[in-house]
Amino acid sequence: MSGPIDTPTDETPIAQDIVEVREGRTATIGTMGIVRALPTKGRRTIGAWCLVDVMLPGDELDPDPLEIGPHPHIGLSTVTWLLEGEALHSDSLGTEQLIRPGQLNLMTSGRGVAHAELGTGGGVHGIQMWVAQPEATRHGNPAFEHHAELPTADLGIGEATVFLGSLAGSTSRARTDTALVGADLRLGAGAVELAADPTFEYGIVPIDGRVMLNGAVVEPGYLGMITSPTELLRLEVEHGTRALLIGGEPLDSKLYMWWNFVARTRDEVDEAWRDWQDGDTDRYPEFRSVLDRIDAPAPPWVRAD
Repeated sequence: MSGPIDTPTDETPIAQDIVEVREGRTATIGTMGIVRALPTKGRRTIGAWCLVDVMLPGDELDPDPLEIGPHPHIGLSTVTWLLEGEALHSDSLGTEQLIRPGQLNLMTSGRGVAHAELGTGGGVHGIQMWVAQPEATRHGNPAFEHHAELPTADLGIGEATVFLGSLAGSTSRARTDTALVGADLRLGAGAVELAADPTFEYGIVPIDGRVMLNGAVVEPGYLGMITSPTELLRLEVEHGTRALLIGGEPLDSKLYMWWNFVARTRDEVDEAWRDWQDGDTDRYPEFRSVLDRIDAPAPPWVRAD
């Protein structure tokens, strides 16, 4: 359903008080500036989504390169989504895969994987996301998927590309270990109502223009969250904008996140860190990359020798 932006009436099923809006935190990864929308203060996850970094567009004449050398992960899937530019993904599975806007790279780490990301000319603007794996799969073998074509959904005032899960009648073929959704929304002026799963938590991250989510204004650089049951997402846009929509069932347990590791205990993080620092090629096989390997900083609870 779509139409012009209007003023909610008593009959409009909108509950503004269930929408939390949080400002993202600016940071730098390598030389690239990002806005970290998730985790945020008091909220570590939305469904199984546990990290959302929006890469900031650099100087058009002298963009910062995407150069992230070999580094490890455990217990998560990396979800790479580009808006501009292209990059080469390489990993300890032997994968070398170029990714362009509109394509999905999905790497599932399980018990351990290492990878690198290298921009291949010009600047890169996109979103790097992590999905925490549930107990059933987080100790399994690593895997990688590339999806060059993804389904789209007509939203009336625009279009959604569904890269994980299902939205508005369209379903991605990409792997999901828990019930969730991830979609890139390209919206024109107006309003659209989307059916929501009442068992899901939801979040929206505007990229280049404000979005009103169930009555609450969410600006670029902010995260709008609905973490209580709802059956409707109403999005209102004054001008054309792009936004990330994520959602999913709450996780089966609390996470212990440190650096690039997603675990449940300190001991798991400590073991994964030591294996990387010791060059354990069983857990993290070596692979080809022109970039330097990144040493893992010691966890704060580990005393220096």
